[in-house]
Amino acid sequence: MKYLAFTFLLFLSVNSYSQLRVAKIFSDNMVLQRDVKIPIWGWANKGEKIKMIFAGQSYYTNAANGKWEFTLPAKPAGKRYGILIQGKNEKIAFHNITYGDVWLCGGQSNMEWFVENATNGQDEVNNANNPNIRLFDVPHKIASKPLRDIEKGSWQVCSPKSVKQFSAVGYFFGRNLQEELKIPIGLISDNYGGTVIETWMSPDAFEDMPVYQKQIAQLSAEKAEKDQKETASKFKLWLENFASKDQGKKGTNYVWKDLDFAQAPTIELPNQWESSGIEAMKNLDGVVWFEREFILNKKQLAEKAELSLGPIDDSDITWINGKKVGETKNRWNKDRVYSVESGILKEGKNTIVVRVEDYLGGGGIYGKSSKLFIRFQNQKNIPLAGKWYYKIGYTTTEPMPSGGDFGPNSAPTLLYNGMIAPIQKFPIKGVIWYQGETNTYRAVEYKELKIKWIRNWRKLWNQSDMPIIWVQLANYQAPDKEPKESAWAELREAQQNALSEPHTAMITAIDLGSTTTIHPLNKQEVGRRLALAALEETYHQKTAYKSPRFLKIAKKKRKYIDLIFQDVDGGLVSQRANEPIAGFSIAGKDHVFHWAKAKIISDNKIRIYIPKHFKLMAVRYAWANNPQPADIYNKKGFPLLPFRTDNWKLSTQNITRP
Repeated sequence: MKYLAFTFLLFLSVNSYSQLRVAKIFSDNMVLQRDVKIPIWGWANKGEKIKMIFAGQSYYTNAANGKWEFTLPAKPAGKRYGILIQGKNEKIAFHNITYGDVWLCGGQSNMEWFVENATNGQDEVNNANNPNIRLFDVPHKIASKPLRDIEKGSWQVCSPKSVKQFSAVGYFFGRNLQEELKIPIGLISDNYGGTVIETWMSPDAFEDMPVYQKQIAQLSAEKAEKDQKETASKFKLWLENFASKDQGKKGTNYVWKDLDFAQAPTIELPNQWESSGIEAMKNLDGVVWFEREFILNKKQLAEKAELSLGPIDDSDITWINGKKVGETKNRWNKDRVYSVESGILKEGKNTIVVRVEDYLGGGGIYGKSSKLFIRFQNQKNIPLAGKWYYKIGYTTTEPMPSGGDFGPNSAPTLLYNGMIAPIQKFPIKGVIWYQGETNTYRAVEYKELKIKWIRNWRKLWNQSDMPIIWVQLANYQAPDKEPKESAWAELREAQQNALSEPHTAMITAIDLGSTTTIHPLNKQEVGRRLALAALEETYHQKTAYKSPRFLKIAKKKRKYIDLIFQDVDGGLVSQRANEPIAGFSIAGKDHVFHWAKAKIISDNKIRIYIPKHFKLMAVRYAWANNPQPADIYNKKGFPLLPFRTDNWKLSTQNITRP
């Protein structure tokens, strides 16, 4: 979430265009939604006559008020087309167009997570050649008013190059669909890490929510616009010091070779420098230079090489032997993987230098040791974890300017305005959604917001039955030794509650998470489960995707209570053979929960045992941030969804957007 603090510019409008132009969602290689009419729009000089040729037919209009629009006829999936658009003096041609099903892949960082960073990411990238999958990545953009177009973007045929930094969940979902349906699949990656759901909604979604209405009104006020511009200007000046005052520079050039690392101190990497134990770095925001040497032989020089550094907090420029091999700005959680061009490496000693800028909080090369290496095509990696030399180039003495943290969560509608409004006329088949982590502290409020979001997006696309499928949050953080309240469990309940809306589906990732990272790497399984849900609910194929769900209490005795479940698909099973079933807790009148013994007594029934002198009032299952081991599945391999039998006040009750 940290890099959100530095997306500080509000783009209030798109410049006027005096020449023929088409909305950027249209390009070569695009997939158009099959079996529906497709609007295609753009801009030109006011009153200019515009002609379009498509599938042997000519269409005519004029650019009234500087805008023009055509309607393409509905077509079945599969055939290839071209489009020619002509103005008075200009032509625009699109090639390799096809019809199929288009899915929007929305949410926050777990949807944004790249294919290259998923489990077996490099193998997945290398094997990603499928001309029947097309990819479009909507650029990050916040805006105080709805924009008429996105800044850039083009449809890409699925290949190792195009898929590498595309949504992993989206790609694996689309790949599964395409394999099953045998039609072209278009995937629009429209997501932004660390974002709340309300930033993705249009203003009319909040008609009965005064707090949200007030914030939206303030956003559009003239004074707010002025303040935001002033904040952006201050932030830009503050950031310029990182370059102008860096002692590792000479003039306008970075002079890594003039930095004498021979007598420099060392630091163990990977490690955030604040956690290194080095006093000078304890609270450092600024610039630090790192250097490391490695040895190569002639055989290694004959192969292609790739440098992997893992994530760097926040920005870096990286050189090998004085030649720049890569640069990444303000992406604290993005793995750095840089190709090393021929001629840079040499036999014998080679030197890596990495210049890191950190703006707030933790900084440095901080990922896993296994992510620091030089990779060769057919030989062993050279590990780079361990001691690196370092020099501090600049320490900022001024905190980031107040307001410099204006980002997509600062007000409702900001990402709707910048990333949804410009494309909402582009027809899609449906939406897959992976979001909620940033709303956990307001989980009860999320129940209302989630349903409003579903209805809002269906209204935006003018499609009341548009399929929407989402991921229930994965398990995360260290498992609790004793049962306690959990905002993550409450958010998962809110997600499940939204299934009351028609034409929706949910899959869970509660068994795919981790104690150490909020980003589970097994995106393949998340995408597979989403595809199974789409195949059953949207395409009406007989498949299995549902997790077992609590249905009702069957029987309550002094010594036990029996619970009945639905969607058991062959029966309930425990995945921990010969061990007690885990994950159930019980509470009495004091609302204090204790772990409980449980047993599967039939395909759809579980018995919870009640201790002596215990007056049972509530049963919960998997009610934790990381409810592991929670080991009940159905025989199709899908985990039992978290649930509670009580209706007690939750920990996030009455917590709303400030």
